[in-house]
Amino acid sequence: MPLLAASAFARRISTVKTHGALRDALADTCDRMGIRYFALSHHVDFSASPRAVRIHNYPPGWEDWYDANRLGLSDPIHRASHRTAQGFLWRDVPQLIPLTRADHDVLARGREIGLGEGVTIPAHVPGEALGSCTFVSVADEALPDDVLPWAQMIGLFAFEGARRLSPQRRRAPRAQVSDRQRECIALAGQGLRNHEIAHKLGIGEQTVLEHMREARARLGVHTRTELVVRLIADGALCIDDVLRPERRIV
Repeated sequence: MPLLAASAFARRISTVKTHGALRDALADTCDRMGIRYFALSHHVDFSASPRAVRIHNYPPGWEDWYDANRLGLSDPIHRASHRTAQGFLWRDVPQLIPLTRADHDVLARGREIGLGEGVTIPAHVPGEALGSCTFVSVADEALPDDVLPWAQMIGLFAFEGARRLSPQRRRAPRAQVSDRQRECIALAGQGLRNHEIAHKLGIGEQTVLEHMREARARLGVHTRTELVVRLIADGALCIDDVLRPERRIV
């Protein structure tokens, strides 16, 4: 059931052109699964990031209260999703993060307006705002037994669909660095100086300087740190590339 539902949803999501169509697709697949509510969102302060993604069908009044309290960054469910790479049930949140009194108040407010048990799928892309996709039952109703694998697949397909529709994704291609420039920047990210990079790569120190200078010009940045951050944000480097070998997690 979860795999078939996810396959059908993925095919539908690949054709949607608007956030409204994505919302309808989520509503339909949740209805077939017997789940009442969903929320797909970036984890941001929406008063400061009005163009961030947020698609949901939570009860009326929730969004206004949520924004008035600026919960986009402090929401306990959002914070818990930053501590795991896979989906989790809301009842397991205390195992992921310590809950404050304010957190308990937020969860209680959700129950008051009719939110029941939830399952949240983290959706984090380096260089972009953190996000998640959540599915919630009506208060006092249980989620389906096989909800976690279903939610894991549906949530990730839905979030990627939202990213595809986002204005920030429809931008001109970024300037690219050469393979050698990328190697130099990765080693700079590990803290190596120019002469150390030159020794590591078997090239001259002046050549390293030229590679770094040209890379900064291509990307429109001014420092080595900006180069490293930019390449990680664009996906040209990953975190492991800039960790020294002895600090990598195998």
